[in-house]
Amino acid sequence: MQAMNTLLKNFAKCSAFPFAVQHGMKKDLFPLRRTLILSPCLKEASSHSASEKLDLDEWKKVMKSGVQEASEGVSEHKELSTVAAAREAVEMWRLAGRSVPENISDDQLKTLMECPSKASKKKYLKFLYLKELYKKNDKRKMEEKRERRLQAQAERESKPDDVKRNSFICSWASAMDKAHNWRVAQSMIFGQPLVFDMSFENDMSPREVTNTVRQIVFSESCNRKSMDPFHIHFCNFQDNSQYHREFIKQYREAWDKLLITVTEQCYTEVFPKNKIIYLTADSPKVMKTFEHDKVYIIGSMVDKSIKTGVSLARAKRLGLETASLPLEKYLFWTSGAKNLTLDQMMHILLTLKDTGDWRKALEFVPKRKYCGFVGKSMTDLRKSLNVVNTLKLGKGGQEAQKRQFAKNYSKKLIHE
Repeated sequence: MQAMNTLLKNFAKCSAFPFAVQHGMKKDLFPLRRTLILSPCLKEASSHSASEKLDLDEWKKVMKSGVQEASEGVSEHKELSTVAAAREAVEMWRLAGRSVPENISDDQLKTLMECPSKASKKKYLKFLYLKELYKKNDKRKMEEKRERRLQAQAERESKPDDVKRNSFICSWASAMDKAHNWRVAQSMIFGQPLVFDMSFENDMSPREVTNTVRQIVFSESCNRKSMDPFHIHFCNFQDNSQYHREFIKQYREAWDKLLITVTEQCYTEVFPKNKIIYLTADSPKVMKTFEHDKVYIIGSMVDKSIKTGVSLARAKRLGLETASLPLEKYLFWTSGAKNLTLDQMMHILLTLKDTGDWRKALEFVPKRKYCGFVGKSMTDLRKSLNVVNTLKLGKGGQEAQKRQFAKNYSKKLIHE
């Protein structure tokens, strides 16, 4: 038993003494030894008889677990002290004016300590600084946005008249839409037909088809807002064609709700030939008056893609009557082709249908293409022509333009 006590004393010295020396607990060493020697287990062991055997394996396990817990406590203390030192260093750098974050977590400090070099530590701290700065800016912007929203809400509450006015405008617009739709629905039963010939897709490029569809969309909108709208027909219209795809892009869900007639049939199969008039700028016959019992056909193509005589040839093949607008009869044409866009044609035909006045109808012709109406005086015409020449040709080309103007319209001016 004396040998066992000696063994335990030596083990306590070997396990506890270095630990005590490292942490400044040399004075407490002997109480620790005394506690180990005079523990209840030793007292109980000393009370036993010498014949009983002591289980050394269990003692080894107990002592090893104690030493392991002590070493873990030491390593944790070291880690905490290192993190605290790193935090103090970061705080000193921040006070020195370096780009370091104001708030840094323990995990970020551990990542900082794992950086292999001083330059990498500086880069990591700058990254954390910029990240914190971005968060502050985002938070500031959100607060400003919230303040503006609250301010706008307070202004709306302080001005109830504006809210009432806006609600009245919305209700008025909704009522007008319903009225327009009602008139278009009536025109589908009682209105005069107006046909768009959709058979020119192969004669145009994809970009020109897109421009054509946009002009037709403007024409449909103008017709819907008219007091006496046409019943619009899309003839020779093929499903899944380029026309069809562009219309879906423009109208989206409203395409299936349009109050128009779309058919794959030709207009000669829908209407009698003696009632059809094909409007084309190449026609030798000039339109004199608007006829309410006729069906007017407009070719769905843009100016840039027109080949001379394409629409006229198509109308002749079908044996249809053709007509062109009397532009030269009422306007002093200066330059440019006499082809108009589809929405301009729609404005002209709607005005003719409502008033029958060619002067009011031809006001929708772009001003850049003519210098005035035939009924104006010679002085007004010369002034208009000088303005057009100055804008288009400059001073050098005015004389040639004047000579051409006098040559083309000398007979008309003599008659006046």
